[in-house]
Amino acid sequence: MKGKTALALAAALAGCLFCAESVQASPAETDAASVLAEYEAYYERFMSIENRDGIEDGGFRVVEDQIFALEPEEEDSILMVPAFDERYNRLALFLVDGDGQILYRTEQLETNYCVRGRMRQPVQSIAAVSFQDLNRDGRTDIVLITSCINESGAYAGRAYKVGDVLFQDQTGNGFYRDYRISEKINRFGMNKSAEAITAFVRDGDSTEFLYTASTLQELQRNRFQVIPEQCYLRTFGKLGKLQVTPGTYRIADYDIFMIYLVNEQGEIVSVLQPMGEYDNLYALKGVTCRDIDGDGLKDIVILARYSYEGEGGEFTVESDYRIYYQRTGGFVPDTEIRDTYQCSDEDTMEILVEKARAYWGWQTTND
Repeated sequence: MKGKTALALAAALAGCLFCAESVQASPAETDAASVLAEYEAYYERFMSIENRDGIEDGGFRVVEDQIFALEPEEEDSILMVPAFDERYNRLALFLVDGDGQILYRTEQLETNYCVRGRMRQPVQSIAAVSFQDLNRDGRTDIVLITSCINESGAYAGRAYKVGDVLFQDQTGNGFYRDYRISEKINRFGMNKSAEAITAFVRDGDSTEFLYTASTLQELQRNRFQVIPEQCYLRTFGKLGKLQVTPGTYRIADYDIFMIYLVNEQGEIVSVLQPMGEYDNLYALKGVTCRDIDGDGLKDIVILARYSYEGEGGEFTVESDYRIYYQRTGGFVPDTEIRDTYQCSDEDTMEILVEKARAYWGWQTTND
């Protein structure tokens, strides 16, 4: 890897753009050059692996329980062998034949770019693998989902998923990625399951409109189902009179839960995403608009039950809540109370409001 191609790769890894022809190196160039040197050494080690037995000798840890046959019905099917680099946590996929020879390999995966500008990526595990024809060309494609946990930063210790799709090429000897598809899968929360990714890539269903719609009418035109019994018309200070509009959109077998604040003209003023990294809304227990932090402005509290797939693949349901504080320009999510109090299935909205208000130093439940 030499010249402009190598510099472009370094820029992508470093998350910065710079001129490859510059005579004097800028700090961005210096950082990119350092990343490039690391990447070249890593890539050379990756490419030097000749067979399945050499994967671990090359510094990779094979994920034994995630080795699958691309065509299970065939006796001598090619195997997909995933492995994590021991130093950088980067995931690589190897396709090997019955003799253990590597037919194809790749480490160009979305999960390897969670943290821009660094070779080392979050601690990862493989959450799901699925083989199916997604682009209807008669060839088997790969759906891949990893579970990641950041080691530091504001979201350290919180698990999140990264989805990816590898399409089999026309030769049948390799795969390719469309970064635009992977970007949308993760940007718009369609990475929770292989079924959701399939619904998007193969069937054309998409949650993108949930984040880009400008009116309530547009949401409903795209099959967003409003939960009428939890809709409220409230006056939010300088924001004026707004309708708090919770609802769901179904993709695959999952109900994606969103709340929109809509003005009297039907325009979306603000969007709330209370379900976070959960897979599915199981039941909405309540939405209330009250002053929580004592500043005289109505805030929003949401209590719901969500479902997700546990680490062992088991179906899990738990209660959780979100608080959004009203500010001059809109609403901001709470980043403190949920770290100190984890609600249970026995908690009601009144209990949550009292505990949240107590956190801010007052106990009254009077509005």
